[in-house]
Amino acid sequence: MSAHPNLPSYLNPADLGPWATFLEQVDRVLPHLGRLSVWADTLRRPKRALIVDVPIHMDDGTVRHFEGYRVQHNVSRGPGKGGVRYHPGVTLSEVMALAGWMTVKNAALNLPYGGAKGGIRVDPKQLSMSELERITRRYTSEIGIIIGPERDIPAPDVNTNERIMAWMMDTYSMNVGSTSTGVVTGKPLSLGGSLGRRDATGRGCFVVTREAMQRMGMEMKGARVAIQGFGNVGNAAARVFHDNGARIVAIQDAAGSIYRPDGIDPQALTAFLARRPGATLLDYPGVERISNDQFWEVDCEVMLPAALENQITAENAGRIRAKLVVEGANGPTTPQAEDILLARGTIILPDVLANAGGVTVSYFEWVQNASSFFWTEADINARLDRALSEAFRAIWDLAQERKLPLRTAAFVIACTRVLEARELRGLYP
Repeated sequence: MSAHPNLPSYLNPADLGPWATFLEQVDRVLPHLGRLSVWADTLRRPKRALIVDVPIHMDDGTVRHFEGYRVQHNVSRGPGKGGVRYHPGVTLSEVMALAGWMTVKNAALNLPYGGAKGGIRVDPKQLSMSELERITRRYTSEIGIIIGPERDIPAPDVNTNERIMAWMMDTYSMNVGSTSTGVVTGKPLSLGGSLGRRDATGRGCFVVTREAMQRMGMEMKGARVAIQGFGNVGNAAARVFHDNGARIVAIQDAAGSIYRPDGIDPQALTAFLARRPGATLLDYPGVERISNDQFWEVDCEVMLPAALENQITAENAGRIRAKLVVEGANGPTTPQAEDILLARGTIILPDVLANAGGVTVSYFEWVQNASSFFWTEADINARLDRALSEAFRAIWDLAQERKLPLRTAAFVIACTRVLEARELRGLYP
């Protein structure tokens, strides 16, 4: 893609990985934004990027320093909203891109949020529980100057969970002098968390897939699904697809890939892994081990990448046989891979729609915290289904009307909302 000479050097697309992908996606949508395209640099420039040093005492008495980030990409439509990930691959480029996708995702769902994201460059598996708590509390204190229930609301992401959100909420509350349940979402139920939040992203993947399959004349019962990633998103998605009659024929995670043409029971697999600490997918009986390259060639109707970004590339896109690629992860498909898939007639349900279930129920949690009134899980699932179905319908209809890929249609709707808000608010001073 072409460079943007008016951008600061650290925001230029050269060698910036996920951020380069986001910038290319923005470039692709600009011809469809009309007069609002004059505000395009609003999308190319994160509003605020905070890089923090996170020093902690290790259990062995040494002091180690970790890189921490919190990026607020855009807050024109409301407070920043987005997860926090703990991963050795966390970089500023990645966090900026993830924050940008959150801006688009929240606007595509018409949630009253801007986009934000955070992370620490660390392998949490190498930390003890006490070290994990210390790194979480120090990081929260460092980013505390820009987060808050009306400013920026973190949530779980890769390698973070309810317990980490509880520590973040407690640390922030101690620093401001009062209990602030609304500063994070994805908390434990006993601290103001919401029913339905844990499975919301995976459930949302199912909802938008169901809507697409109905319009494509495909049956859910018996449909073959291949899932990359068996963490929170992939596991929940596998269970919901399975419960609705689909067959989970292949699963891949960090340990490797397994295949079973008549279907893998995700409940049984989850129970097996829980009973055997240290066991992996590859230890599960009754399945065939396949290579990670073979995983992309599996015969299936639905391919659901639910791991990390840049998993479907120009090198493997041509081997994918699925009619539907459902992006459970953020940014799993490179622009070059997307062009290959679209040319072959594959429908891509983009991440900014497909995995929006998590932030939608996070919004429900935030609303419940503000009102101190909590809904039933049935109410939450029904509201989630309605929100995603309505967003899908608007995106699908625009794509059909203008003959656009679904990602471009989602970006048109979302970026129009964001840039209209920017235009109406004007520039201060």
